[in-house]
Amino acid sequence: MVYLIFGDAFTFPEGDASTNRVYSYANGFVENGLDAVIICFRNDIRANYSGETDGIKYYHPFSLPQKRTNFLFRRWQSILKYYRTITIISDIVASKKLIAIHCYTKSLITQTFAFLLSVIFRSKLILERSEHPLKMYKNNVWGKILGYFRVAFEIRLCSYIFCISDYLLNFYKNKGANIKKLFKVPSTVDVRRFTQSYPNPVNYKYICYCGSLTKQKDGVDILITSFANIAKRFPDVNLLLIGKADTHDEHIYFMNLASDYRIEGRVHFTGKLPRKEIPAYLCNAEILTLARPRSMVADAGFPSKLTEYLATGQPVVVTKVGEIPAFLTDGVNAFLADPDSPEAFSDKLSHVLENYHSAKLAGEKGKELTKTIFNYNYQAKRILDFLSLL
Repeated sequence: MVYLIFGDAFTFPEGDASTNRVYSYANGFVENGLDAVIICFRNDIRANYSGETDGIKYYHPFSLPQKRTNFLFRRWQSILKYYRTITIISDIVASKKLIAIHCYTKSLITQTFAFLLSVIFRSKLILERSEHPLKMYKNNVWGKILGYFRVAFEIRLCSYIFCISDYLLNFYKNKGANIKKLFKVPSTVDVRRFTQSYPNPVNYKYICYCGSLTKQKDGVDILITSFANIAKRFPDVNLLLIGKADTHDEHIYFMNLASDYRIEGRVHFTGKLPRKEIPAYLCNAEILTLARPRSMVADAGFPSKLTEYLATGQPVVVTKVGEIPAFLTDGVNAFLADPDSPEAFSDKLSHVLENYHSAKLAGEKGKELTKTIFNYNYQAKRILDFLSLL
């Protein structure tokens, strides 16, 4: 039997948070005896547009190995990818049963195509919702109308909606979704990536953040300010930021902010790293951090980077937003700061560094959650049980 993950909200096999979620889903299904196939529907330029990694087969039907300047040719490739996707799935179902199409997209067009695929191949259609579905729509009358039309469309045409949080479950329930269509799948992590012993990739002690370098979503400006508040008290500790900003201007802003605080020599920007290199940086950090501010994104989602942090067993400092306090308790399995406050966040950083032995014990307690509720295999079994496949 085949479980198909389809969409354009992720890249594969390299990528960011959405890629990690797709990876954890697929690994869990493979370990429970299914074939996991991934079709990445993005218009990505790739030398290899099909392959296999960790027993997971993947395809990129856009199938363009190098950038072409001809606009009409690129548009033709965008049309052809629909045909190629149908061909790929047809070849799969010729020998194996397709049990579900799990759609991970922000595009209404891609979502509609996924629905048509589920009809053609007589499969369940599962919609992935890890973020608020209305966050991309402008705060005006027509934007709201389009957003609510889309939500009604999702509810009517999909078989199930997998939500990462209770917030999203309640959102869809309040919009008229049958409770039987809704299923909560918390943030998941492949703990195997973080159980090895890695040499330290740098020659200094550091507090670490890993993810997109953004102000609005993850509060990297708050983190830099918080570090500046404690930098003189802990002269042997640096701040290491893994990832890239969404825009060049935002990257320059963060560099200038460090310079304004006169800590530019102690704030290190690695840029975006390959997926396989990230565990070494996380596992060797003194503290793993996320200063996420209050926002629609924080209310509705749950950061996948946080479950990766927990999997290392290192102390974690994070803000009390969204569902984070529902899983983590301050001083027990993590250290929770009030959001939107550099002072509150720097206080937690100082506390951890000054009480590092007890902070490490809290880190180990946090790691225990990745063996159960956040574990990829545990959640895969829940999904298959929900779909009556176990």
